[in-house]
Amino acid sequence: MTPTELTTKLQALATKSHVKDITLLAGRLLLSLLFLHEGVTLTTHFDAAAKAMATQGVGLPLFIATIALQLGAGLSIGLGLLTRLGAIGLGLFCLATATLFHTNFASQNELLHFEKDLAIAGGMFVLAVAGAGKVSLDGVAAGYVRQQRHGKEMVGALMAADRHQGETSLPI
Repeated sequence: MTPTELTTKLQALATKSHVKDITLLAGRLLLSLLFLHEGVTLTTHFDAAAKAMATQGVGLPLFIATIALQLGAGLSIGLGLLTRLGAIGLGLFCLATATLFHTNFASQNELLHFEKDLAIAGGMFVLAVAGAGKVSLDGVAAGYVRQQRHGKEMVGALMAADRHQGETSLPI
């Protein structure tokens, strides 16, 4: 098989919707895992984490909001429920984290964290544009709405046909 034939076959495979949806599911789960793990870790070590955050200038209300965002938006993305909203929230969170806490570029570790935060933010914004895919609660809800809309259209069409037939038939 030539490289061109292989590329053609891979492109054909990638364009099938089920591959797209499974890939979106895998990406969502990988992205959400990071935030769910961090949110659970901060929660289980709340006092120590709150003290550490205070040394960075993060007060208790913002610390609690951070935990809520990581857990809430992490679940949102993992389950595929309000995925776009969760992805935008975490994308902005990553941008803020990068620019507020990881700007000491003289440190390789800080530079690496800055770059990782930017990369994760980019992934979140791509997810916000792409949506959750069919293997998600968003996908299930969209299917339900489509089904309900189709059902209402069918009822309307049947009622219109019935009215039309009543107008064209001869009275008895």
